[in-house]
Amino acid sequence: MTTDTDDAAEIAAMSFEEAMRELEGVVAKLEHGEATLEESIALYERGAKLREHCEARLKDAEERVERITLRGGQPTGTVPAEGL
Repeated sequence: MTTDTDDAAEIAAMSFEEAMRELEGVVAKLEHGEATLEESIALYERGAKLREHCEARLKDAEERVERITLRGGQPTGTVPAEGL
């Protein structure tokens, strides 16, 4: 059995794509309704952690892209998202 710490470390090491694939699998299992109540709760908890991880990865990527400005096709620096 994995602990919450092990679970969090495993999810933190996942790429966005890996986490999304697993999250999609969790959703499918929950939608089919074949899991016991306890299994469903565990799946939901893992799904919530995967969703948070994906949201954090997306936010980080968005911030990185928003900071890039171009002049003559070359990156020239950064600018806040509101300035784009």
